[in-house]
Amino acid sequence: MDERLLAVTYLSILVVLLLGGSWFLVRQVLRTRRVETSLSRLQEKLSNGKGTSQDYYELGGIFLDKRLYSQSIVQFQKALKCKDLKGAENIAVVYNALGFSYAAQEQYDLAIRQYKEALDQTPDYVTALNNLAYAYEKKQLIAQALETYAEALKYDPTNSIAKRRAESLSKRVTPSSAS
Repeated sequence: MDERLLAVTYLSILVVLLLGGSWFLVRQVLRTRRVETSLSRLQEKLSNGKGTSQDYYELGGIFLDKRLYSQSIVQFQKALKCKDLKGAENIAVVYNALGFSYAAQEQYDLAIRQYKEALDQTPDYVTALNNLAYAYEKKQLIAQALETYAEALKYDPTNSIAKRRAESLSKRVTPSSAS
């Protein structure tokens, strides 16, 4: 009798694990299908020349998620050229995404230029400030990185990324005085 209970328990655990794994698999398939559908819809629309800056930005974002950085750069540049792209915040978001694409390819000089363009549009854009500071870090421009993180903290004192990175950089710059 005890062996039957143990077998039923093991079988129940196996069924629960299989159901859980199936749920995650179906969820991933649906997510991938949704992204691929959006990708094909946007490519079709843009190949006909009827796209808006939002369409180019969305397609660039999909390419960014797929780690197709050079293709995302092209789409973000097209979004910036669209005449319907209005509003400093919208323009700043596209410049920030363009900078992120360059940074992902380790083209930090180009990334820095794009982040600065984003900040010219919206000086209090904390995400662009974080990204700019990170690019400075990668270029070993520690003083500029610290200054940029401090500026991000000025706009958002609860910014955990800027706090953590600024503390880490400060420790590297200022050696601890151990006696």
